[in-house]
Amino acid sequence: MDESDPPDFKKRIRESFRRQAAMRTIGAELTRVEPGTVEIELPFDAKLTQQHGLLHAGVISAALDAAGTYAGYSVIDPEASLLTIEFKVNLLSPGRGERFLFRGEVTKPGTTIIVSDGRAYAVRPDGPAKLIASVTGTMMVVRGREGIEG
Repeated sequence: MDESDPPDFKKRIRESFRRQAAMRTIGAELTRVEPGTVEIELPFDAKLTQQHGLLHAGVISAALDAAGTYAGYSVIDPEASLLTIEFKVNLLSPGRGERFLFRGEVTKPGTTIIVSDGRAYAVRPDGPAKLIASVTGTMMVVRGREGIEG
């Protein structure tokens, strides 16, 4: 981001995240907001697992999508919003951990289309964080559309 970027992007992202009922439902927290990078954390909750007790792929995908999209929010003007138009998730290792970290980073900013990449990590007390998933997402920048504001 440069000198012309709005200084309130962190506030806008935090306010938007608070309105996300899906993230609230899964217990996700916005823990880092920087230009081009956003991190979301999630504690383990058995209600979010699949039949083997692992964090469900749908939960992983949703959190990665949110992290990448909010990273994109950090590089757009305050009047714009974003909608995901595509994402590809690679599930690399079972979602087993005490906490999970989802990091989204802008790969290609743009005025119409933004691309982000993300990584999901399982955090355990007995060792380093383990990479469990990656994502590449594409978002469209939306301006002036009723009901779709920042």
